[in-house]
Amino acid sequence: MKKLLLTALFVVTFFSMSAVSASAVVNDWVKVGLWYGSNALFSANLENSLGEGFEFGWFDEDREFRSLGRTGETQISMTAAGDIYMNGNGAYSPDIPSGGYRFLGGWHVELTGFRDYEDAADAAREYGGYPAWISGEFVVRIGSYQSRSEAENDVDRYGGHGAAQSSSTGIVVTVTRTDEILFEFDCGGARNLGVQPEGWRGETSTWFKGYKYAGGFEYARVTGGNINVSNVVDVEGYVKGVIPYEMNGDWPLAALEAQAVCARTFVYGNSKHTSLYGFDVCGGADCQVYHGLGSGGAGPSDQSNDAVDNTAGECLYYRGELVKDAVYHSSNGGATEDSANVFGGDPGYLIGKPDPNEARITIPNYSYSVTYSADELTWILEQKGYSIGTVQNVYISEYTPMGNVKKVTFEGSRGSTTVSGDTCRTVFYSSTYNKSVRSLRFDINGSSAGTGGSVYVSGGGQLTSLNGAFVISGGGNMGTLSGDSASVISSSGISAVSGGGGTISRPSAGSSNGSFTITGTGNGHNVGMSQYGARSMAEQGYDYQDILEFYYTDITIR
Repeated sequence: MKKLLLTALFVVTFFSMSAVSASAVVNDWVKVGLWYGSNALFSANLENSLGEGFEFGWFDEDREFRSLGRTGETQISMTAAGDIYMNGNGAYSPDIPSGGYRFLGGWHVELTGFRDYEDAADAAREYGGYPAWISGEFVVRIGSYQSRSEAENDVDRYGGHGAAQSSSTGIVVTVTRTDEILFEFDCGGARNLGVQPEGWRGETSTWFKGYKYAGGFEYARVTGGNINVSNVVDVEGYVKGVIPYEMNGDWPLAALEAQAVCARTFVYGNSKHTSLYGFDVCGGADCQVYHGLGSGGAGPSDQSNDAVDNTAGECLYYRGELVKDAVYHSSNGGATEDSANVFGGDPGYLIGKPDPNEARITIPNYSYSVTYSADELTWILEQKGYSIGTVQNVYISEYTPMGNVKKVTFEGSRGSTTVSGDTCRTVFYSSTYNKSVRSLRFDINGSSAGTGGSVYVSGGGQLTSLNGAFVISGGGNMGTLSGDSASVISSSGISAVSGGGGTISRPSAGSSNGSFTITGTGNGHNVGMSQYGARSMAEQGYDYQDILEFYYTDITIR
């Protein structure tokens, strides 16, 4: 079914709308997951950008850093304890590399009975070993042997108390690109290693994986395997590391301020990763893109930092409760959408409405077109668990009153299936074919709804009759319709529409060459704040409160 409501949407960021527990942010400190899960690291390097060494310890339940010891080294690596191979370039691996390598075995001679880190470090220097904190006790470990017997052969030589093996939850700290071990930490998963850069005139900045970060770092190796790495930073610092990656840092201040309130609200209201990984929010697009202090040439601007400072502590509230899903998108093409039609649920602050602001500015890459063959769609659907046989037809089976796609139906040789909400676009995604449908505002060729289509007016709902309705031609001339049906031109051709509660009729088969071309505008979900709309409102002189109150219904800011 087609609707006479052809507007546009451009979206870059989608956040899960599932219910979450209370925020896990503690004392205004947030743990941001940087590398974790399938991207967890065997070895992770840190380098002082602004600072003078590092402290080892852990973060307690109040996010206070509990220091155990320190090093003056400015480049250190945290590596999964056990058998470690270091190649000629100084890279650490659990596997034997080609060419020459150095070996750090997981067996050691162990000395016990030390009262603190310094006591253990003094003994370690005497024997050529290193201090370790194992299950809450300071010990000294000497050597890195391949087997227990090799370690036991040297116990008497060092006057040790026995041989010890690094466990599957242990982490060793080395001087980067060397086999010099500085420290080992292992609490059996009950606590995670924390590393805090030491300040230079009270400031720190640390390089990790091409970006600089404020705050400290946590390394979790709870059940063996590789290491999950998190940045531990105060909330305002976190928001400063989000804004320039979710909105252009040179945009008008009011737009950046609105973005700052949304980003802050999101981190306080979200804890979907806490139970699985132990951090509050991830650093990627699944949550909010976060790159800390940036990569040197790119990062937070003075204006984006000012936006955070100007709104410090402010969040969105609905009926006295913190908003859980302060979602936003890049642009909506003329109307936002009810969350209920996209993600399900019905938060009262995410209500669709006409949006005149985007039409007042130029938005790049507003339109797209992508063509799928029937074979491609058949394969894509099979990979996603839809077994309907060879795809024969694809059509839009329902639009929302705001003009977005609500349902898409696929018909195949062995049956049919209908998807709804945000799945209407995500179901088309394929990394194999490098194709996707970027938004929920699109048409499909060959899917006209015959005589059953209905007409909707943005903000006015469905027309009960076309008879007497005013229309404006492409040349700007106004006329009236007679009768109760008409033809409209959309991106997929000419479609018949009618007033009243017309039902969806079976669309015609796909195009004659067996392909389906989807033409649309935008890139995402259309729910919440439009970032380009916020920019437009700021350029018109609105402040950030005006922007937020327009895009979120019945909210307060405090």
